[in-house]
Amino acid sequence: MLKLTNPFLEKVKECQKRDKKLMEKMILVKEGKEVDFGIDENGVVRYRGRVCMPDVPELRKMILEEGHRSGLSIHPGVTKMYQDLKKLFWWP
Repeated sequence: MLKLTNPFLEKVKECQKRDKKLMEKMILVKEGKEVDFGIDENGVVRYRGRVCMPDVPELRKMILEEGHRSGLSIHPGVTKMYQDLKKLFWWP
């Protein structure tokens, strides 16, 4: 089976493995006590379908910068960019 990879998601996945809070959630998932979190086919931890961002400030900064540069913003304002990014990413 062909598997597409994204360097950014690969970095997120590696950092997720070192995030204590996310790993605690995954234990609850395996015990059947947490249904909002899961692991996708690429091994990325997700919350209700959104990529769970580990507590790594540089990754969060990268998302915000890319959201600002990309078509997610096109200068409709900070609120619009935030709402668009919120659909894709989740962090506590």
